[in-house]
Amino acid sequence: MPSMSRSRVVSALRSAGCVFAEDEAELILTTARTPDEVAALVDRRVAGLPLEQVLGWAEFHGLRIAVEPGVFVPRRRTEFLVQQALALGPDARVVVDLCCGSGAVGAALAAALDGPELHAADIEPAAVRCARGNVAAYGGRVHEGDLFAALPDELRGRIDLLAANVPYVPTHEVPLLPSEARDHEPLAALDGGSDGLDVLRRVAAEATRWLAPGGSVLVETSENQVPGAVEAFTGGGLRTRLAVSDEWYANVLIGTRAA
Repeated sequence: MPSMSRSRVVSALRSAGCVFAEDEAELILTTARTPDEVAALVDRRVAGLPLEQVLGWAEFHGLRIAVEPGVFVPRRRTEFLVQQALALGPDARVVVDLCCGSGAVGAALAAALDGPELHAADIEPAAVRCARGNVAAYGGRVHEGDLFAALPDELRGRIDLLAANVPYVPTHEVPLLPSEARDHEPLAALDGGSDGLDVLRRVAAEATRWLAPGGSVLVETSENQVPGAVEAFTGGGLRTRLAVSDEWYANVLIGTRAA
């Protein structure tokens, strides 16, 4: 048995302000292999590291996704984006996870589809390393670089599903994020510019050159950003619709290239 009892772990986490201290304690106790590791994981969580980075993994769409320090932690609400993508392209053959972070979205799509060609890309070297491990089981390739510039030219006009979980927090709101995000996740994965839509606009401007006829791009955005995001998508020549989940507080904008 670990030298720290469950009650002591819960108490330490609760004192540190962890709202779901009991659930987190259970995850730490079942993940750690030794008493010393229990104590180390608790110390890291109490110091403010995201739980997923403490554990080394995050649950996402039924998968256990490896998460490393300095890598954006996949949000459970993004499972709604995955669901929308799968409904759009159940037979998708070429899938791209842009701004991939840990590669969670790409891995989830590949796991649910029938052996698609999977590519992922991110500008952060740590994310690229992490994503490679998470998509390896699906034969996925991960590329380092800035948005579409990271992708092989051979993908132009061939992508059936393009998931782009772009940063969309306005710059002035980044300091208001929970410390877990602002202190331990890369700024490039959070800051979307003055109105939060800078990266989304860049994706919208180029998407039709990369999508196959009838292919779709999916992005998350906030409720108050929807009008600007729709304008960017329609301006990029995409047929646009919005999917909303009240359960997940998620807004997913879908842009489709004409067939």
